[in-house]
Amino acid sequence: MATISPKPKLVTVFGGSGFIGRHVVQALARRGYRVRVGCRRPELAHHLQPLGAMGQIHAVQANLRYRWSVDQAVEGADHVINLVGILFETGRQRFDSVQAFGARAVAEAARAAGAGLTQGSAIGADAQSDSDYARSKAAGEQAVFETLPQAVVIRPSIVFGPEDGFFNRFANMARFTPVLPLIGGGKTRFQPVYVSDVAEAFARTVDGTVATGRIYELGGPRVLTFRECMEEMLEVIQRRRLLVDVPWWLARLQGRVLGMLPDPLLTLDQVKLLATDNVVSEAAQADGRTLEAFAIRPHSIDAILPTYLWTYRPAGQFSGQRPA
Repeated sequence: MATISPKPKLVTVFGGSGFIGRHVVQALARRGYRVRVGCRRPELAHHLQPLGAMGQIHAVQANLRYRWSVDQAVEGADHVINLVGILFETGRQRFDSVQAFGARAVAEAARAAGAGLTQGSAIGADAQSDSDYARSKAAGEQAVFETLPQAVVIRPSIVFGPEDGFFNRFANMARFTPVLPLIGGGKTRFQPVYVSDVAEAFARTVDGTVATGRIYELGGPRVLTFRECMEEMLEVIQRRRLLVDVPWWLARLQGRVLGMLPDPLLTLDQVKLLATDNVVSEAAQADGRTLEAFAIRPHSIDAILPTYLWTYRPAGQFSGQRPA
């Protein structure tokens, strides 16, 4: 008598249409998992379908502020991944409603469905932080563990890769301005981590190959200051720009003003975040709660930045072909 193969796991990914989410969806699809993407506007998630086989990936409408939509998106899932987050507040999209209340809603829905949960957070999440973003991230982590003690929380440092919002933004700025600002003198330290490495870590939590009930901190192989990040970016795009120190008081003023724009380049809350280094903690390193726990060898920005920032080089500096 022929045996019937078990049905592949169904994974619900909230925020799967975003920058990190797209790579997580792809990593899951490569494993053969069925992927249900929960997002506010599923009609804008069609670009995800080619990442898997026909019918393997589908999007549903879900808004973390509306519990009923979260429950529907999680129904029948074996595992849930929550990647929803915002960098600044607009309208009804507030830090607390999305990153704290929303995280609890997802955790409660996962518990009701008997599903595992992986919560996306960020290095810098801190209940005592001056930043609303950081405090809401910490509140979300607390809500998750209160609801599902065996959940997994993943905190990446700044994430880079094609379509990232950090190196791409400053590389684009360098095309039009002779100077680039270094907030606080550019001394804040980052540990840039490649988006595919982050996505692989999330996928391995679904595989069940890492310990649960823990917070993992993901960083790349190099720790760089903000200034050094800009210098690396400028070298890749082959442009010379003046790096100008912006004192904290002026940065806070700029953040207040720019924060009123629909898509602000800088907000006051982001200035507060930049006052703290964004690197893997000594505690996480000592406990092995890093990429090492996932058996992932991190990619460096030296190897990856040239593969997507080359398009920002001056005309005539590239042939139209992507560098090897």
